[in-house]
Amino acid sequence: MTPASSAPPAAPRIAIVGGGFAGIGMAIRLQRMGITSFTIYEAAGDIGGTWRDNTYPGAACDVPSHLYSFSFEPNPAWSRAFGGQAEIFAYLKHCARKYDVERYVRCNARVAAARFDEARQVWHVDIDVNGVRETVEADVVIAASGPLSRPAMPQIAGLERFEGKLFHSARWDHAYPLEGKRVAVIGTGASAAQFVPKIQPRVAHLDLFQRTAPWVMPKPDKPIDARARWLFEHLPFTQRFLRSAIYWQLESRAIAFVVNPELLKVPMKFGLSYLERRVKDPELRAKLTPNYRFGCKRVLLSSDYYPALSQPNVDVVTSGIREIVADGIVTEDGVHRPADAIICGTGFQVNDVRAPFEVTGLDGADLSTHWLRDGPEAYLGVSVANFPNFFMIVGPNTGLGHNSLLYMIESQVQYIADCLRVLRRRKARTMNLRPDVQRDFNARLQKDMQHSVWASGCRSYYQTRSGKVTALWPGFSFSFRKRTRRARPHDYRFAP
Repeated sequence: MTPASSAPPAAPRIAIVGGGFAGIGMAIRLQRMGITSFTIYEAAGDIGGTWRDNTYPGAACDVPSHLYSFSFEPNPAWSRAFGGQAEIFAYLKHCARKYDVERYVRCNARVAAARFDEARQVWHVDIDVNGVRETVEADVVIAASGPLSRPAMPQIAGLERFEGKLFHSARWDHAYPLEGKRVAVIGTGASAAQFVPKIQPRVAHLDLFQRTAPWVMPKPDKPIDARARWLFEHLPFTQRFLRSAIYWQLESRAIAFVVNPELLKVPMKFGLSYLERRVKDPELRAKLTPNYRFGCKRVLLSSDYYPALSQPNVDVVTSGIREIVADGIVTEDGVHRPADAIICGTGFQVNDVRAPFEVTGLDGADLSTHWLRDGPEAYLGVSVANFPNFFMIVGPNTGLGHNSLLYMIESQVQYIADCLRVLRRRKARTMNLRPDVQRDFNARLQKDMQHSVWASGCRSYYQTRSGKVTALWPGFSFSFRKRTRRARPHDYRFAP
């Protein structure tokens, strides 16, 4: 068994799982605290997380660039109002280099399991390195792999019988030529809304299999001119002002999403008007008209999605899929639709799934068992009772439907940093969340959620199969930041 890092005995050995925004942000904060006894374990061959994996055509963020970045590392050189995949990935690489994070990263090291040793009060972390299993010791484990790291393939009969090209949008096969092909796209989520307009002009025919019509709003994307970039670089306060303005504009939407969903009638009216303007065919427009309240599912931002679906080489198929056969897809109405390639834009495993890796705490407590039974649950999305010194970033109920996830990530990084300070001040070995604190917190959280639009009746990846919303924070993001500014020692039990 090897140590997680060659640090002095007094320094906590910290294992960070995942090298995306969350892992890199945590590493930078640890260094600022004077802690260098950590290792980032990254399953892939490079850092970057979501923005490394999702290279599909048109991949971009739906949060404005100046807000979708670390608050301590503004980027005055963003080329567009909404950053694309390559530019965001380059920004992450820049942050890792500038803050000397790269030397703490161990790539091609997939964390398979973490087991708490109650006798020695340490974690044993099993790592798969190119097929070889090894175990390291850590005093603290920080899970930073995020909810969008495991692609979800559709559970459709016959999927394995398809003889054409099959891949998920998060594992895009750039070597496969789409030109002149008949392509079937399953799913109409955020990824599909971005890549469908890009591949539509290239393919001979595109069948888009839609289960539920999404709400789509125009994306106010445009290039950022050289004058603005000069201002941001030489007068940094201008970029800080813009970032603040974007934040409060987006944050105001929480009033409708969480406090008074009746206010969503205004964007619903605008969304239907936008659909009517962009889709002239009444039959197609009927297919694309949502039948649930605006915001209940993720709202898509796109100015080219509707025009792409209106092209003569595209069919929007609303009949359910019966099965997949060797050369295509058969729908419930008995129609066989031939396909050379099937692209799954079916999102990620967020709810009703096991934890990203096996986590075993006190008395054999298994995190996956708890989450499969009750739905993902934690305290402030960070701590879980019976799992001492185990912390999460972008844990349960910390996603947002209205603002930047990076704001939430920085809040959780701050909270974990304060937990480490509390451990040091108390000269404690471990801190373990009290079960009653977690229970009371989640009871109140779910009570608050009942008034939100996300609990208004539709089905989405925000929910478990039972309807429990476990992906989103039911309130303002600034209220979450206030809650995570300091750890409350009386919420935890400490072992000396």
